Amino acid sequence: MPSHPLKLLFIINPGAGKNNTDWKKEITEYFSSSVHTIDLFELPGNCDPEEVTRKIRNVSPDRVIAVGGDGTLKLVAEAIEGKSIPIGLLPGGSANGMAKELGIPADPIAALEALMNGEVKKLHLVKVNNQSCIHLSDIGFNAFVVKKFEDEDKRGMWSYIKSAWKVLWSYSKMQVDIMVDDKYIRREAAMVVIANATKYGTGVIINPKGRLDDDMFEIVIVKRISLGEIFKMRFSHKPYNPAKTEVLQSRSLKIASKHKVHFQVDGEYMGKVNGITAEILPGALEMIIPLATKADVNRSI
Repeated sequence: MPSHPLKLLFIINPGAGKNNTDWKKEITEYFSSSVHTIDLFELPGNCDPEEVTRKIRNVSPDRVIAVGGDGTLKLVAEAIEGKSIPIGLLPGGSANGMAKELGIPADPIAALEALMNGEVKKLHLVKVNNQSCIHLSDIGFNAFVVKKFEDEDKRGMWSYIKSAWKVLWSYSKMQVDIMVDDKYIRREAAMVVIANATKYGTGVIINPKGRLDDDMFEIVIVKRISLGEIFKMRFSHKPYNPAKTEVLQSRSLKIASKHKVHFQVDGEYMGKVNGITAEILPGALEMIIPLATKADVNRSI
């Protein structure tokens, strides 16, 4: 734990996840006898990102902690873009994909301990259609699931599974033209993933090659939704069938689709698009990584 006092700003998203944890209470009690100064900022409904930027500018913190899911982390990362301020993460979302990626515990006290005892490490992010992607972005099947999930009244993993089941019977494949660096390919696919990280919050490992601290990202082309491939991704982790799933590595990407397709970034639905551009920004993000799980995390960072 840092020996010198820090000014910590917690950006709390009360609309994320199922709200089973009173994060304001947990954070306040944890730091009640601490040398560190804390400032809690709850995101209002339909929050203007400029409010977050203004709050960070006014507080001038040593560290900013996103309390929520991947979308909350993305919001915070974009607010401090270009500033050398480490970001922490407390898992307050529905799936908590990035928290699981980094080995951040689900238990609030354990997560706070990991936050204060962790190390700061530089990770890359990917700019996808001018959106900062820290975790995973995709077009097609999963993006459609994210849209259905956002339309649900309830949050949590069960609601996500119900949304996926609905989409499974109504989605259609897309034909995409893909330019990976200087290589052009055409594919028919159920979804295409721009993968900064390795796995979704469901535990499905979509990108076994992924690392968060290299100078590449992966493009995962899922040619069709297959229960056998999903089983491999979730449980057995055996090599993918190249006839069903193709993985490419790149520093830049362009995708064109004749018909508009569903598009999401870090769990936030972005609407329908005809095209995607992506490029890697190495070392653009300073994040606090739990020391206790550093050996496991090093597999992806």
